[in-house]
Amino acid sequence: MNTRRAFLQSSTALIALPLLESLGFRRFASAAPVATLPKRLIFLGFGWGITEATWYPDITKPGPDYELPLGLKPLERHRKDFSVVQGLCNKFSNEGHWGSTLWLTGANRYAQPGQSFHNSISADQVAAAQLGLQTRFASLQFVGSEKGDSGHGPGLSLAWDINGKPLGGQTGPVQAFHRLFSKDTTPLSQQQAMLAHKRSVLDAVLDNAKSLQRGLARQDNTKLEEYFQGIRDIETRLSKEEQWLEVPRPEAPMAPPEAKVSENGYAEIQLMYDLMVAAMQTDSTRVLTFRQPVATLLTSIGVKIHPHDMSHYHTVGGEKLDASQRRDTAQSELLAGFLDKLKSTREADGSSLFDHVALAYGSNLRTGHDLNNCPTLLTGRGAGLKLGHSIVAPKDTPLCNAWLSMLHGIGVSAERFGDSTGPLSEILA
Repeated sequence: MNTRRAFLQSSTALIALPLLESLGFRRFASAAPVATLPKRLIFLGFGWGITEATWYPDITKPGPDYELPLGLKPLERHRKDFSVVQGLCNKFSNEGHWGSTLWLTGANRYAQPGQSFHNSISADQVAAAQLGLQTRFASLQFVGSEKGDSGHGPGLSLAWDINGKPLGGQTGPVQAFHRLFSKDTTPLSQQQAMLAHKRSVLDAVLDNAKSLQRGLARQDNTKLEEYFQGIRDIETRLSKEEQWLEVPRPEAPMAPPEAKVSENGYAEIQLMYDLMVAAMQTDSTRVLTFRQPVATLLTSIGVKIHPHDMSHYHTVGGEKLDASQRRDTAQSELLAGFLDKLKSTREADGSSLFDHVALAYGSNLRTGHDLNNCPTLLTGRGAGLKLGHSIVAPKDTPLCNAWLSMLHGIGVSAERFGDSTGPLSEILA
């Protein structure tokens, strides 16, 4: 058994089986497992930063015996299973309202001469190129359904492709649920015909583009090469669709969410976390990101202040400071609940999802317009990280050093990533 999935096949159907011990999975560690349980990588990003004075542990007292600050108190029951890392930043960040645009890339937005914006591949997509080979979805991007300014900055999700182009995501729990579990009732032959038509259109477009390429100036050829890469990406997605066309989507381990839940930021984040667990339970994907809502979260906990105003609490304190601290508490409560689910969800060998997950939680923005000392919380036992500690990295250590360490920890080969200078030794167990 080289894959996690086995099937029953007839002339008309292919049905996915559950994970069975008789097919190579062992519930107890007494016998060597035939199949290795997969690693998963999760990034949870939020806009508008945190409350500096009550979210970070005391920087002068690193180690396992630190005092858990007010903003992280709801995580008390998990304190041995996460670490807070200070001193990390993306050195090229220069926009105080972009909470996630460069968070997972570390790119220099001015790297391309004559352009005011440039980005590069995000850490999740580096992982997806390897971990996504065996799953229906190479990665899944979840996005909060709030409208308007969310403090995240440009981008459709947290994810950016190999050309630094934004990747779309599933907006809200309803869309995410249907992406994962809704059955396509279109006859198989018709689905195959539709894919064949898409391929023929791509081939025609590619032929025309190659004809156009002759005689173009160098700069135009560079742009056209980006276009060709986009075509190749579409071809990859079509191949993925064809690979899974005859494999039915798994049964959902949860009920479909109601549409109105998207109006309640707190409930929406809870459901998105449930869907992440469901996606991993069914091995639909092994790489997940979630660009979290903030404005609707504030509304759902009774805060009427605009998130941008809240993020500038340090200039006036009072009501804005209270709003910021209440936001921190709510986000920590939700994260604690997610960790509960990861720990209680069992794998085929009796271990938990938490044992095979590497999870990063944070933002590219600290507070106000401050972009250094990015709030960073790392958890999950899947990447061999040091947990249960307050960790202080040397000032202005590249945030990408942490991402590189996580990639290595889950078995992804990468010599470097973004502006990394090497693995972050301070977070390695």
